[in-house]
Amino acid sequence: MSSKQAQQTIIEEFSFFDDWMERYQYLIDLGKQLPPLPSEEMTEDRLLDGCQANVWLIAEGDADHLTFRAQSDAAIVSGLIALLLRVYSERSASEILSTKPEFIEAIGLSDHLSPTRANGLNAMLRAIQNVARSAQSAAE
Repeated sequence: MSSKQAQQTIIEEFSFFDDWMERYQYLIDLGKQLPPLPSEEMTEDRLLDGCQANVWLIAEGDADHLTFRAQSDAAIVSGLIALLLRVYSERSASEILSTKPEFIEAIGLSDHLSPTRANGLNAMLRAIQNVARSAQSAAE
């Protein structure tokens, strides 16, 4: 499944919910499905800046194939991580960099996240893109 297809699937899933309380609950449920990071991987150097909640991001791979794993101590943020991983993990650096997060607007997240959660979401996106840029530069 491409990143574009992953975004379309997310948009379709969220279209089943009539109100934002149901969508928030779905986000929380998605976050609960994330595999937990081992405590030894939850180090200070993997903690993202710009998020009010603690978010640890681990990137592995190279420009041809990047895998991301992440965890947060906040339920809704964990759900946001789950969405981002569906779109951006297991992709090439070039696909990551060329994929705009259109699902955020399409499912209404941009209108329904608090400013601090929106900042955290943007920080997570920047971190993923920075990893992809670094991997792409290293390959050149």
